[in-house]
Amino acid sequence: MNIAILGVGGVGGYFGTKICRAREALGTEVFFVARGAHLEAIRKSGLTVRTSSEGELRCRPTLATADIDELPPLDACLVCVKSYDLAAVTRRLVAKISERTEIVPLLNGVDIEDRIRGTLPRALIHPGCVFIATHVEKPGLVVQDGGPRRILYGRTRGGTGRASLLAGVFERSSINSEWHENIRPAIWTKFMFIAPFGMVTACFDRTLGEVMASEEWSAMVRAVMSEIRALAAAGGIALPDSIVEDSYRKGGDFPPTARTSFQRDVAVADRPDERDLFGGTIMRLGERYGVATPKTCELQAAIDARKPPRTT
Repeated sequence: MNIAILGVGGVGGYFGTKICRAREALGTEVFFVARGAHLEAIRKSGLTVRTSSEGELRCRPTLATADIDELPPLDACLVCVKSYDLAAVTRRLVAKISERTEIVPLLNGVDIEDRIRGTLPRALIHPGCVFIATHVEKPGLVVQDGGPRRILYGRTRGGTGRASLLAGVFERSSINSEWHENIRPAIWTKFMFIAPFGMVTACFDRTLGEVMASEEWSAMVRAVMSEIRALAAAGGIALPDSIVEDSYRKGGDFPPTARTSFQRDVAVADRPDERDLFGGTIMRLGERYGVATPKTCELQAAIDARKPPRTT
């Protein structure tokens, strides 16, 4: 059995290490796809994950590479890349999967399955989302410092089968996971939290604690959340009536000094970022459903003015 972790940053590094450490019990080979200095460190010394409650975890994959073409045919893979790399990764993945390969994408957007199906129309995709706080501290070292460390995944649109192979992998790797017959409310619930806070923290370069302490910035977060709630309703996604306040309060579960991943990316001039995944998706869905998204449009314009979007 061959399993690949595509993108070995914070999320892929943590869950990939858990799977890699269980590979003998699983009878599987584990392949990491990474790049740059992080890849070189993994090749030289393996990957270390420093966790808040599990101690220090270390592993060496069967192969660490930047080139998907070097992978064998895959039985399963976790897709943990940033959204701006997704199209390129799925194009290279075509030759490595069959209709039985189980794919669980752990990106943050509400349209990730659709994006992947644009390249892999017959793939066995089980949409998912992840709840964990991790980051790459330095090449070869991932730090996990919060969150329940849980994967939620579920039935592909129109599908009938479970991800039976990966269910066993998660269990034997001691990964906290939940199967959902209808995963979309969970994916939208996470997006409800991460997109508004990401956009506001990035726009003003303020921490989560600073945003929550400000009536003005908190009102912006809630306004974007309300726009997302309206989009979910228009798309037939049932969310609780209290979803906006529930999502806003989640910001208090993080250290007040925490900065969002999107904020960190926007702060670096030459680094790509996920504005299309957040504001771009909200505005496109607003046009599709005829739902007004004025606060998202305002924040997206301010982020574009702060850091002009890439044209290539």
